[in-house]
Amino acid sequence: MSSLEVTVVVLNWNGGADTIECLESLAPLSAAGHRIVMVDNGSTDGSLEQVRLNCTYVRVIDVGENRGFAGGNNVGIRAALEDGAEYVLLLNNDTVVAPDLIEELLKVVQITPDAGILGPKIYYYAEQDRIWSAGGFWDKKARCFEQLGDGERDEGQFDKICDTEFVVGCAMFVPAQVFRDVGLLDEQFFLNYEEIDFSYRVRCAGYRAIYVPRAKLWHKVSVAFGGEDSPLKDYFIFRNRLLWAKRHLPLRRRIDIHLSVYRIMLRRFFGPAFGGANGVGLRRRYWALGAAFRSPKNRAVVRGLRDYWGGRFGDCPDVVRDWTRKWAEARQATRGEP
Repeated sequence: MSSLEVTVVVLNWNGGADTIECLESLAPLSAAGHRIVMVDNGSTDGSLEQVRLNCTYVRVIDVGENRGFAGGNNVGIRAALEDGAEYVLLLNNDTVVAPDLIEELLKVVQITPDAGILGPKIYYYAEQDRIWSAGGFWDKKARCFEQLGDGERDEGQFDKICDTEFVVGCAMFVPAQVFRDVGLLDEQFFLNYEEIDFSYRVRCAGYRAIYVPRAKLWHKVSVAFGGEDSPLKDYFIFRNRLLWAKRHLPLRRRIDIHLSVYRIMLRRFFGPAFGGANGVGLRRRYWALGAAFRSPKNRAVVRGLRDYWGGRFGDCPDVVRDWTRKWAEARQATRGEP
C-alpha cells in the first residue's frame, strides 16, 4: 500500500509550534514514501522559516496571503494532483497523527470503490481518550450539523466502519478522481462549512462519505478561530450555514434554517434581559440588554447575517478579528491569565 501516491496537505497560518508538532508527527509517513506539503497562507510569525529549517522532508508552498482554509488547501490540492497523487489527505496544522493513519485509511478505500471522502476517529489533544469526532450527522431538531461522539470517552462504542453525513475538515482523505469529478473546496466559505459543502457534493455525485475508526489523530480544536466559542467562529458559522443552505436545500428547508438562526440570535440578545425571573428590576434588565448588544460574539453574529444578505463572502471584515482579539483579551483578564 505504501507504493500508492498519497500527498498530505497541511495548511499553516501563523501556526508556529502547532505546525511544527504536526509535521514532526508526519515524519514517519514521509519516511514511508508519502509526500508532505505545507501551504503557508502568508504567515508573519516566522513559522514558514521554521518549517523550512527544521522539516526538510516537507515541500513548502508560500502563498503570500491569507486565502482561508478553502483557498489555501486548494493550492495544496492542485499541487498534489499535478504531482500525480492518487489520494490527498487534507490535515489541520493543530493535529498530531498516529503513525499508521494513512495505512488504515488506505485499507478501507482500496476495498470500497465508491468511497469519495474518508475521515478518521479524532480525539481531543488535551484529553487523548476523549472523542472529538466519530463522524458527523444532521441534527434535525437544531437544524445544523453535529459531530458524533463529541466529548465521550472512547470505550469502543464508535469502532465500526460506517457511512457518515459529512467528514470534518480537520482531516479529509480524498481520492484524486473525486476532486476531478466534483471540484475543489468552495472558497466563498473561506473558513468553516466548506467541508460540509464538499462532503455534500461528493455524496450527491454518487460517492460515499466513510468514517474509519482505526485511523486516529488528536486535535487541539479551533486554534485557527481562537477558540470554539470565539466571535470569529460565530461569524463564519452563522453566515456560512445560510450560504450552505442556499446552495443545496429546497426553499422550505432553507426557511426552517433561517428561522432557527434568527431564534438563536433573539435569545442571545434578549434572553439575558427578559428570560429571567419576573422580579428582576428594570435597571438590571437595561444593563443586561446593553451588555448583550455590546457583546463581541453577538456583534459578530449580526455582521455575519448582514454579510450573508449583502452577498459578502470569503474572508470576514477586519472588524470581526478586532472583536475577537478584544474578546480574547477580556476572557484572559477574567480568568487572571498572563
